[in-house]
Amino acid sequence: MELSIVSPMYNEEDNIEGTVREIQRVLAEYEKPWELILVNDGSTDRTLAVATKIADQYENVSVVSYPKNRGRGYALRTGFARAKGALIITIESDLSWNADCMLDMLRTFDDDPSVDLILGSPYMKGGRTENVPFHRLAISKLGNKLLGVAMPGRLNMVTQMFRAYRREVIEALELEADRKEIHLEILSKALAAGYRAIEIPAILKWRAGGVSSFRLKTTAVSHLLFSFYEKPALLFGAIGLLMALIGLLLGLYIIVLWSRQTLNPVRPLMTVLVLFVLGGIQFISFGFIGTQIAALRKEVIKVQRQNRLLEKAVSQQLVRGEEEHQDTPS
Repeated sequence: MELSIVSPMYNEEDNIEGTVREIQRVLAEYEKPWELILVNDGSTDRTLAVATKIADQYENVSVVSYPKNRGRGYALRTGFARAKGALIITIESDLSWNADCMLDMLRTFDDDPSVDLILGSPYMKGGRTENVPFHRLAISKLGNKLLGVAMPGRLNMVTQMFRAYRREVIEALELEADRKEIHLEILSKALAAGYRAIEIPAILKWRAGGVSSFRLKTTAVSHLLFSFYEKPALLFGAIGLLMALIGLLLGLYIIVLWSRQTLNPVRPLMTVLVLFVLGGIQFISFGFIGTQIAALRKEVIKVQRQNRLLEKAVSQQLVRGEEEHQDTPS
């Protein structure tokens, strides 16, 4: 199997049939074998029934389902476990991304073997958004700017589901997130493990139907916390520098008062000055320690990657050994 497409579904009965037919249309010219895995993430409507019905019409479409809503991350990890392709594409099941971009991703893999991970980006040159509400678009761009600063490399969008992976990337990572943070987890761990990620232009459209599970406030807060987790200096360093700057300005103010002989010894200015300066130094120290911990975490991820690839190689060797033993006449 050359390609696996994983598409999580949650209450998408109005969209799933159109999505499947659109993917079939786009990949009609793709000559290599491929599969589409629809993961029903505990939908409460007729999503499972609709998906099962349309899967019966195509040999390369299968449905995975479980009764309880577990989150996008869990759905993706379930789909990854079922995927057989050397390449894996993840895409929403609500037609929010232009499926034609999948062919661009596949061509990019063929043209550049050094690429391990491809992100579809509407925010880079050549990409665009259509009918996305202004406030959501503004929050998304601002959040991705902040996350882009925390992530290594210069990426315009890091929170999208529309991506393509070489199978080795997914197999090498220990993924844990059950919610939408999985997109950040995959990218962060992949980059830390030394894989190469690039962006290609994509079109993001405002969804036409289905029940949105997008909790804007919760997602924004979680992404903000992830940026601090990825680069602690963003939080502790900024607070520390701000406190140190306030302490410096307060010190200059005290000097001015002293030079004018108007400094009142009763006012606790020196105490406040010392607190701000020491607090600033303390926060900057926390930022430095956090940066060292983040660097250590990345080294651990590299070791985990090597261990998982080694386990895979040993497992394959054992399977070949058993097959050769069975073929040997007794």
